[in-house]
Amino acid sequence: MSSRTVPKIEGYTIKEENAAKIRKSLSSLSPLSYIHKCLLYIITYKNPEIDEATSSKDKIPGFVFVAVNKNGDEIFSHASGKRGAETKEPMTLDSVFWIASCTKMVGGIACMQLVEQGKLSLDDAELVGKLAPELKKARILEGFDEMDRPVWKEKKVDTTLRHLLSHTSGLGYTFFNPELRKVGLPRGIDEFSGRIEDIEPILLFEPGSKFNYGTGIDWACALVQRVTGQSLSDYINTNIFSPLNIKNMSFFPPQSMKDNLAHMHQRYPDGHITTREHLLRAPLYANTPSQQKEIFNSAGAGLFAQPREYVKIIATLLNNGTSPTTSQQILKPETVDEMFSNQIPDMPNFGREAIQAATPELTNPIPELYPQPKEQEQGWGLTFMLTVHPGATGRGANTGWWAGLPNLFWWADREKGVGGMVASQILPFADAEIMGLWAGVESAIYQG
Repeated sequence: MSSRTVPKIEGYTIKEENAAKIRKSLSSLSPLSYIHKCLLYIITYKNPEIDEATSSKDKIPGFVFVAVNKNGDEIFSHASGKRGAETKEPMTLDSVFWIASCTKMVGGIACMQLVEQGKLSLDDAELVGKLAPELKKARILEGFDEMDRPVWKEKKVDTTLRHLLSHTSGLGYTFFNPELRKVGLPRGIDEFSGRIEDIEPILLFEPGSKFNYGTGIDWACALVQRVTGQSLSDYINTNIFSPLNIKNMSFFPPQSMKDNLAHMHQRYPDGHITTREHLLRAPLYANTPSQQKEIFNSAGAGLFAQPREYVKIIATLLNNGTSPTTSQQILKPETVDEMFSNQIPDMPNFGREAIQAATPELTNPIPELYPQPKEQEQGWGLTFMLTVHPGATGRGANTGWWAGLPNLFWWADREKGVGGMVASQILPFADAEIMGLWAGVESAIYQG
């Protein structure tokens, strides 16, 4: 094409004065690069039309996207829309999100620091049993009898830290597993209560035999607390956040963070959105050390954060364990290599097993964790999924990535030295609008 116009994408427009500046740089691009470049320009030129689209109750009330490279540079950052569907306060780069399972990667780093120090071991089941007798005593739920009473059997394999970090321990989540949800009735199990009693270790299979996403990281970091004698919050503040100069990420957000807290939303089957209460509320009301001491520090889902703070950790992983901005090392390069190594090579299709929506309020059904050609194996590192082969967005081989329940997504591409985070606060998980946006902005970063 000798001349091109800025394309129209439903829900997004770009002003003519900005479009005039863009056309020249579009003329030499391939068709695919052209589309992705246009998307990047559309996101970059933040204007009232974009904010209006992202504020639509039928789309996305607000989102934040930050991308970073291995040098610690924010190569792209953008906030759009409102902090909530029913507020006029704008979403900004200072907005704070409950990052839910994006916490798991942080907890994994804490565990691996102690592995480096010899205080924990990836494969010492005896040590796990001593530190967490609850895991030693855990039984396997086989099913239910004719009276709907749970049927149990004793496990033959003891749990290791590697099992816990790779989601092969047999633990699960009630909202992804109907049997776990059923065994908790009529009282119910609430993994977001702030009580360790609500993550009672109920096994679905022998440790090491299958993959199932669950509360393993919570129990892994219970080991951290017990071996160090510190709360997980104190340990992570001292050994991860302080060396990386992270100030706005916390299990117990101070008032300055709570003042910027993004609203939680619920999308209904017909597509409309309303604001709702946050799932993890107990830490938001814990204002004193004594109150905080009573709340379980959940390594599986407990952190609140600004995305631009979270990507400091991503940049550190991209830089092989040393912060590119503070020069502080939190992990050895070989430890980062291990975290990004496929822990379950004998389960190449684990992510193609559909995940049920046992609690539709919290999650949509998930037919596949990450769409890939069927002949390509899938991988899991220590706390996060790996796209073993290069991805359709442009990500390189063995890119680590994961997500948070209210539709947050992060990725760390060590091969190409780039990563980032897309953040929203919308339930249920696997929201089509946000997942489409995530794929689009990630693609745009690579093509741009």
